[in-house]
Amino acid sequence: MRPVVIVANWKMHTTLADAGELASSIARATAHPRVTRVICPPHVSLAAVSAALRGTDVAVGAQDCHSEAFGPYTGSVSAPMLAGLATWCLVGHSERRRDQTETDELISRKLLRCFEAGLRPVLCVGEQLEERDDGRAAATVRTQLEGALGAIIGRGPDAAAGLVVAYEPVWAIGTGRTARGADAASMAQAIRDVADGLGMDDAASLPVLYGGSVTSATIGEFLAEPTIDGALVGGASLKVEEMAGIVARASVTAEARQSAGVA
Repeated sequence: MRPVVIVANWKMHTTLADAGELASSIARATAHPRVTRVICPPHVSLAAVSAALRGTDVAVGAQDCHSEAFGPYTGSVSAPMLAGLATWCLVGHSERRRDQTETDELISRKLLRCFEAGLRPVLCVGEQLEERDDGRAAATVRTQLEGALGAIIGRGPDAAAGLVVAYEPVWAIGTGRTARGADAASMAQAIRDVADGLGMDDAASLPVLYGGSVTSATIGEFLAEPTIDGALVGGASLKVEEMAGIVARASVTAEARQSAGVA
C-alpha cells in the first residue's frame, strides 16, 4: 500500500528565530499517524527544526543538495552533510530548474547523492504552461523522468527504492491556479508507467504527490484520485491552520485506503 504523504516546502521563508516554533505548532496541529508528514525548512533552520520535531513523528527534509558529496563548492551543502539533520530531500524543484538552470543530468547526480547518503528524495517534475497548451505535458515529464532516473535505475531495478515523485505543473506554482484533479491523476499514472518502462522495481508502488498552489480548500480534489498519494505544499505550509486542514483531509484518504486495502 502506498503511503499518503504531505511535504511542506517553506522555500526561502522563516528565520532561525521562528522556524522551530512554527514546526512545533504544525506537528501539534497535524497529529495523524496514518499520514507521513515532512517539513522542509531553509538549510539554516534545519538544526532548529530537527530539534523542535524530536519526539514527534514529523520528518525533516532539505530543500536541495549539491550534486557532489564533498569538494571545493563554496556555499553549497551536500547530501552527507544533510543526513545528520534530515531524512528527506527535495530534488529538481521547478524554481531551481529555472533560477539555477538545473539540468536533468545534474538532477540525476543529486538523486544519486541522496540515495548514497540515506536521504529519501522527492523528485519534482512538471511542465510549463506553453508545453501543456501545445499538448506536450506528458512528453516533457517523460523526458525529465528519463533524464533523472535512467542512469540510476540502470544500476539495478531497486536502485531508486524509496523515491517519491512530486508532479508540479510549473504554471500552477505560486499562482493560485491549480490543475484539475483528473489531469493530475492521469499524469501520476503516466509517471509510474515511465518508471516501469525504465525498469524500476515495483513501479506501481511509487508514491506520486501533486504540487501547485495546494491549500486546504483544493487538496480534496486531488486526494479523491486513487493515483495521487499526497501533496507538496508551498505557501500554505507556512500557516498552521492550513496545514491542519490539509493533513486532516489526507488522513481521511489514508484511512479509507487502509480500510479498502487499496493503493
